[in-house]
Parts: sequence; structure tokens; C-alpha cells
Amino acid sequence: MLDNKTILIAGAGGLIGRTVVKACLAQNAMVIASDLDQNKLEHLLLQDGIDIHNDKLQLATLDLQQADSISEILSQYQPDGAVNCSYPRNKDYGKHFFEVSLQSFNDNLSLNLGSAFLFMQQCAAYFKQQPREFSLVNLSSVYGVVAPRFDIYNNTAMTMPVEYAAIKSALIHLSKYAASYIADSRFRVNLVSPGGISDNQPEPFLQAYRTKTLGKGMLDAADITGAIMFLLSDHARFTNGQNIVVDDGFTLCG
Repeated sequence: MLDNKTILIAGAGGLIGRTVVKACLAQNAMVIASDLDQNKLEHLLLQDGIDIHNDKLQLATLDLQQADSISEILSQYQPDGAVNCSYPRNKDYGKHFFEVSLQSFNDNLSLNLGSAFLFMQQCAAYFKQQPREFSLVNLSSVYGVVAPRFDIYNNTAMTMPVEYAAIKSALIHLSKYAASYIADSRFRVNLVSPGGISDNQPEPFLQAYRTKTLGKGMLDAADITGAIMFLLSDHARFTNGQNIVVDDGFTLCG
């Protein structure tokens, strides 16, 4: 699906980022795997069994808080598409609603939604300089679409962070804004909104979450890559400003 395409992956060191790297390589893309710390990225990719000496893989440093860093990597590699898998946050992220300070809330929105905005803006500027087909895929969440199901967090220390809901819902509209503003079918901005991704959560949560789905429960990171590959590919050439929900029915089940 991605033959002869160069795909930039931001936040490639994360759980989803590493999985997207694997999926793009399997689809024969040239992959630019980028993250803030290239040495750490290399270590994480190796841990995940990814051959960092693959001729189709390039590692790069990318600071999503710096416009110059983004524009430079786009100019250097001239990708046909990009996936933003990053999720920057501060040390106070994840506290319960009444424990979140305004400063921390604003800080996380600036770090996360701000960097997503900057990445979209710079991808759009790159397209304007070199107007050819470009597909940007952002990652939202089911919690950007529906209200949190707080009951599934009972009997755990977990919660659904208020910052997460604000960021992921805003990201959907911001992606539509960018697609509408550029208004060129060659420049596509779409999203994939996963359900929960399995990452060593406590068993009471996993069991409660499963009851809100059609049977799968928490997803594996690989479960969402098909939708991402589709959006990056020419099969989605005229799909723009759309949000594909991959959640095994979480948004359907009460």
C-alpha cells in the first residue's frame, strides 16, 4: 500500500509509534522514525525487534515544540505523509479532576495540543512550498468522541485525565480546520481514534473495560495500524478531515 512513499513518524519511540514504524516498513515505505531523543529512540526500536540498519529506515531527532526542527526534517526528507504518534505531557499529568491545577492543565494543553498544532501548521507550510500529495494522520481517541466511562476505573488508582479529553476532542476539530483551511484535495488531514490500548493496566480495569466492548476489550497497538495505513495510502486519496474510530464497539456499548 505504501510502495515508493516516504513516511515521517513523529513520536516513533512510543508504544503506538514503534508499532506504526513496523507497519509502514511492512508496507514497503521508506520510514523516517523521529523523536526528541534519538539515542533513546534507537534503544526502544531495538527492544521492539526493529532492525535499525534496515535500508528503508532512517532515525532522526525531532522537537515538536520548535517550528524550525519540524520544517528542517520535512525539507530534508520530503515525505509523502506523516503520522503524529507523540504525546508529550508534564510530571503532574494524570491526576484526578479536583487535583489538577490550572497551571498544569494549561501546561499539558500547550505541550500536547500546541505541538500537534505546530506540526500540522508546518506540514501545511511544507505542502504549500511543494504542492504534491501529502497525507497527515493524527491520533485522537474514543475520549475525543464520547464522554468518559468513569465506572471502569473503580477499584483502581487510575482515572481518565481531564487534559486527555480536552486535547483529543480539540485535535479532531483542529485537524478538520487544517484540511478546510488548505482546501486542496492533495493535502489530507485525517485522524484515527483508538479505544484503550493495552499497556499493563490492572486486571480490574481490563475486566471492566471489556464489558464496554463487543468482546475484544483493550486493543493491541497493532489493531489500529490498518486504519493508519489506509489513510496514508492512495486508497484514501479523497478522504479528508475524517475521524476513523477503531474501538471494538466501545462508543456503542453503554
